[in-house]
Amino acid sequence: MATTPHSAAGSTGRARALGLVVGACLAASACGFTGGSARPSAAPSGGPGRPSAPGYQQAYDAGFARGERLFTDGGKGSAVREVNGGCVRRSLTAKPTAVVDLDRGAWVLGCKQGSANSVPHPPSGPVTRREPDPDLLHRFGSWARQNEAADSAHHLTEVTLVHLDGDAYDVELTTTYTAGAEGPGVHGLARDFARWWDGDDGDGTAWNVVVADSDGQRLAARALHARDTSS
Repeated sequence: MATTPHSAAGSTGRARALGLVVGACLAASACGFTGGSARPSAAPSGGPGRPSAPGYQQAYDAGFARGERLFTDGGKGSAVREVNGGCVRRSLTAKPTAVVDLDRGAWVLGCKQGSANSVPHPPSGPVTRREPDPDLLHRFGSWARQNEAADSAHHLTEVTLVHLDGDAYDVELTTTYTAGAEGPGVHGLARDFARWWDGDDGDGTAWNVVVADSDGQRLAARALHARDTSS
């Protein structure tokens, strides 16, 4: 079909108008204009443009840094002390707590390697392994009711073995106590459980009893294993 001058002019006008719109859009994009469209967040917790490392990696790095400082301060002797329970005990008081608790087993691993002045060998996945133990819950409850510790047993809802590194583990007590509750009941439960546990290490070595609320937040902790006074 032949093109009339009128239609040709109309096509040219539309093309020019389209070109102006495209140009305006490109200019707006160059200036950072986004209009009403949403954009994905570009500020991950790991820093500008970088995703945060997995929890076990963060905990390992923090433990390794702590171990390096221990080696600097104590030399080769620190490696012996820290490998033999030192790092496990330190993990309960290490800062920042939020990072350590991402994977306390990974923190312990990093601490041991750092205090031994070794090359970092970070884990490829989570290190801490949790194992509920209903038998311990039942046995402690039976003992508590016969040894003036019934109130402690009343608040205890679950006993979990928290395997940290090799044969080292802690015993975590999940309770009905709420976050921030550091009264006599919380510490009394830790004391009663440690009294009952005396001499009952089972497989491996249980280092600490940790009292937690229903969400797993640590409320109190107490050593279960005799400490080496040299550390």
